[in-house]
Amino acid sequence: MTTTVSTKGQIVLPADFRKRDGIAPGQVFDVVRLARGDYRIVRRKRGPNEGLVGWLRSCPAKGYFVPIESESTDAL
Repeated sequence: MTTTVSTKGQIVLPADFRKRDGIAPGQVFDVVRLARGDYRIVRRKRGPNEGLVGWLRSCPAKGYFVPIESESTDAL
C-alpha cells in the first residue's frame, strides 16, 4: 500500500491497516529514523489504566454507580 505526505507533513495509515490493528484516533506512535529515507512507526503501549474512565462511563446500566457518602475532611 502507498500513502502520501500532506502539506502539513502528516502521513495517513491506510484504512485496512487501521481496522486490522485496532488503531483509533488519538493513539500515540513513536517515529524512529533508521537511516536516510527509512523510518519505523511504533504504537506506544497503553498505560495500565488508560481508557478506564471511558469504559466506566459507558456502562449501559444507568444509575449503577452511586456516590458514597462520607464525612468531610475539614473536621480532621
